[in-house]
Amino acid sequence: MIGIFIVAVVASSISFWGGWFLRQKVGQKKLRNASELADQYLEGAKEESENFKREKLLEAKEEIFQAKQQLENENKIQNTKIKEVEDTLASKENDLIKKIDLLTQKEQSISNKEEELNKNEEKLQRQQISLNDLIQEENTRLEQISGLSSEEAKKIQMQNLLQQARDETAEEINEIIDDAKKMAHKESREVIIQALQRSSVAHIVDTTVSLVKLPDDEMKGRIIGREGRNIRAFESSTGVELLIDDTPNTVVLSGFDPIRREVARQSLEKLIYDGRIHPGRIEEVVIKTHEEIGERIFEIGEQVIQDLGLHSMHNELIRMIGKQYFRISYGQNLLQHSKEVAVLAGEMASMLGLEPRIARRAGILHDIGKTAEEYGDSPYYEIGAELAKKYGEDERIQNSILSQSPHFDEKNYTSPIAVLVKIADGVSVSRPGAQKEILDKYMKRMHQLEEIALSFNGVVEAYAIQAGRELKVIVEYTIIDDKKAQITASNIADKIRKEMEFPGQVKIIVIREYRSVDYAK
Repeated sequence: MIGIFIVAVVASSISFWGGWFLRQKVGQKKLRNASELADQYLEGAKEESENFKREKLLEAKEEIFQAKQQLENENKIQNTKIKEVEDTLASKENDLIKKIDLLTQKEQSISNKEEELNKNEEKLQRQQISLNDLIQEENTRLEQISGLSSEEAKKIQMQNLLQQARDETAEEINEIIDDAKKMAHKESREVIIQALQRSSVAHIVDTTVSLVKLPDDEMKGRIIGREGRNIRAFESSTGVELLIDDTPNTVVLSGFDPIRREVARQSLEKLIYDGRIHPGRIEEVVIKTHEEIGERIFEIGEQVIQDLGLHSMHNELIRMIGKQYFRISYGQNLLQHSKEVAVLAGEMASMLGLEPRIARRAGILHDIGKTAEEYGDSPYYEIGAELAKKYGEDERIQNSILSQSPHFDEKNYTSPIAVLVKIADGVSVSRPGAQKEILDKYMKRMHQLEEIALSFNGVVEAYAIQAGRELKVIVEYTIIDDKKAQITASNIADKIRKEMEFPGQVKIIVIREYRSVDYAK
């Protein structure tokens, strides 16, 4: 039993130490494997770290390069600006140096002149002393020769001088009287011209004003508005002068352009009926009324064409025929006159066996150029003929329109239709009281005043009011500032003086206004 126990103990010891030894071998092998794997991970981590570091370094270098490039570009721009400023300063410095040199030269010149003047003054003083001595010697010698004392000689000399002065004064008085007569003759002609012009304006008022009835006199205050803002907005929007006086329940619209006056009349009536009167509402109503008047003009033209039995006419010509309803020519309504010419020419053509339709067409279009202000400053008959040609009208109609020229010769007639239109026109305008030529001249002068103002840069609108004695000019505030506004007014006045003849004076008012508009919805 003891032997078996010993054998068991020995076997157990061998088994324990063998197992321990085996575990040590396996552990060392695992440790080596783990160490090798750790070394591999460490190498991989180092490599990834190096790659990451290189990428970040490249990114940093790229950012530095871009920042450097941007900085260089900014430096270039800044250097360019600095160079421009330096060039400007150098130019100004050169100008300043030139001005200083010029001032120095002028100062030197003034100094030289002062020195020369001082020398001349000294010379004159010496000459005055010498002259006094000579006069004294001469007086003494004259006293000895004449036997007269100095006082007696002075009296004789004084009498001679007085007589000479009387003679010279008489001559000057005669010259003054002659000049006064010439001036009086000239002034009398100016007074007569102004009197005629003023009397003509009084006559023209009947055809250049419109009356608007008010429900009560309190409405006048609402039309004027706070500090006159409503009446200013109304006149600026319509180009028509609004006159408010003591006439009960009535205001007056004054303007040479009948279409503008009609737009103003209808707009004011709408505002009174609506009751909302303020600048924004005024502009809105005026714009809408202007569109309505445009539609009405076309409807009037269409109605006239239908009444005369004419068809297939261009819309632009129909619009211009409608505009004649609002025009006065030689004291006649232009549309009524044109219709009369068309009817007369058509009747004569029918009796002569010609084409009455062509004659009526030529008659209604013979003064069409008078409503085409936007087509230039050429004579109305040339504009009318050009429009007829542009819109496909017959050559006979073009010739009829050209026959309105005062220089049209008989050999220029290409058709008897033109002769009939000329005769019909003469019959229409020669009726007793038909012609009031001064109104036509007045209208032409009003248009010319507005055209002169509109020819200047920055002018948006121009309205001639007060029978041409006042010209309101509305300018673009971004183009013309406050200082340029006065210069613009002066330039317009100069051009009016050079290009027009007018009695009295024309007041030019330049209006520069900034408006800010927004809408709440």
